[in-house]
Amino acid sequence: MTAENSTIYLDYGAATPLDERVRAAMEPYDRELFFNPSAAYDEARRVRSDIEQARARIAHLMGARADTIVFTAGATEANNLAFAAVSTDAHLVSDAIEHESVLACLSAREHTVVGVEGDGRVSPQAISRAITPRTELVSVSLANGEIGTVQPVRDIAAVVRAERAHRLEEGDMRPLWLHTDASQAALALSVNVSSLGVDMMTLSASKIYGPKQVGLLWAADGIALAPLVAGGGQERGIRSGTENVAGIMGFARAFEIAAAERPAETKRLAALRSRMERALISAFPQAQVSGPRNARLRLPGLLHISFPGIDARRLVLLLGQAGVLAATGSACAASKMRVSHVLSAIGMDERTAAGSLRMTLGRATTRDEADRATKIIIDAVSAEYARLGGAS
Repeated sequence: MTAENSTIYLDYGAATPLDERVRAAMEPYDRELFFNPSAAYDEARRVRSDIEQARARIAHLMGARADTIVFTAGATEANNLAFAAVSTDAHLVSDAIEHESVLACLSAREHTVVGVEGDGRVSPQAISRAITPRTELVSVSLANGEIGTVQPVRDIAAVVRAERAHRLEEGDMRPLWLHTDASQAALALSVNVSSLGVDMMTLSASKIYGPKQVGLLWAADGIALAPLVAGGGQERGIRSGTENVAGIMGFARAFEIAAAERPAETKRLAALRSRMERALISAFPQAQVSGPRNARLRLPGLLHISFPGIDARRLVLLLGQAGVLAATGSACAASKMRVSHVLSAIGMDERTAAGSLRMTLGRATTRDEADRATKIIIDAVSAEYARLGGAS
């Protein structure tokens, strides 16, 4: 297949391919080092030691201690684990554009969902107003995976610290924690927990060119995590089950590569994204780009653009036939064939939201691919408008 007709993948926000350097780090643990880390013989103890070294490598990149990290089967489990740390009578606070797993956890408790601005940003002041004397957890993602909005997590952390200090002054010992799901942000943004000021953080290997079904929850000292899975007591009794050794080793290697390549890669992807955005807006002035106008407040490789009057589901199929793999939005929303809660939350009307296309660029995306994809998208959207009688 020639470059001119090869498939162009623009859905890295849904799934990243396994980096070959990561695969190489994992391979020994699926073959000669396949041992159960809980066994007593020397070979198994070596595997146990390798897991702990991987945990320490990840912790170092997060600015954390190794013994504060719990490995999970992905970000969804890690989010659930974070919410399980609060008492049953606690009040919870989050924003309206969180991942489905966070919103599902909220729905099981008394909670307040804070609205967002039209660019997807949540106001720290609005979070502050939503906190009640019974609030124990605030959860705000570091960046949204559908429209790319980067949230003011540091400012929200300051709000949480101020409320916590006020409670202590009043002799109120009810805890208040700030959790962030940084899964979509880890390739583009620092996830140093001290710098962000958070108390819990979720990460996923599958969003950073690592293996699927591997994630983690970091929790600060003083947070008593409650296990969701009972069994053999692995992960300090918090997450039972034989460890996914190869996955953990791949996670550590993927995280190291992401951190090392972040400065150059974010700059490259932001330039490609802006180039595509300018071309599409030039071709379709009626199109709407979601997220903050300030490019620094959007994930660099993500472009969410809406073509009013177009059926994005049909458009995605047409693009797929032409060799461009993109998405209508988040994979969760697309699988339910509905307008996503994110677009509803930012006030996008249904006609515009129905024409929304999300493109996420990645390590393998070249300038030539971005240009070819842009031309294919322009041709497809133009054909759809023509088919609809020039509606726009």
